[in-house]
Amino acid sequence: MTLGPTILEVSVSYGLPRRGIPSPQSFRRWAAAALDGRIREADLAIRLVDDREGLALNRHYRGKDHPTNVLSFPADLPNGVTLPLLGDLVICAPVVAREAAEQNKRVNAHYAHLTVHGILHLLGWDHEDEREAECMEQLEREILATLDIADPYLTGE
Repeated sequence: MTLGPTILEVSVSYGLPRRGIPSPQSFRRWAAAALDGRIREADLAIRLVDDREGLALNRHYRGKDHPTNVLSFPADLPNGVTLPLLGDLVICAPVVAREAAEQNKRVNAHYAHLTVHGILHLLGWDHEDEREAECMEQLEREILATLDIADPYLTGE
């Protein structure tokens, strides 16, 4: 059974100036690639934040005293409620820019990777052990290849 194209609603909001940050259309395209063939209908929000907001969220939800590149918040719907709400992603733009520079990656390719990575978390994927990590990374590679983006786990692109 094939699911057909995903009906996708993506809300993108910017909590900082948009200079150097991809457009909402780019995030929608990356989300569509991540969800293609995996889910029939999805509604998700992506918020781009600065270091201050990223730090506050990471501290509050994960107990970590630093901003991180992407946080995933799966929708927690009550039993019996069937909505296409997938959840929320929070992407910390300064962290993404720093990581891309440190790893010699194109910034947009890094945003694409983190969007795909975060959406896979919303779908229930994880990387808590080595086997899960290998499976998730392989799926990320396959999705990114459909977008003509090189393996993000190689050094440089």
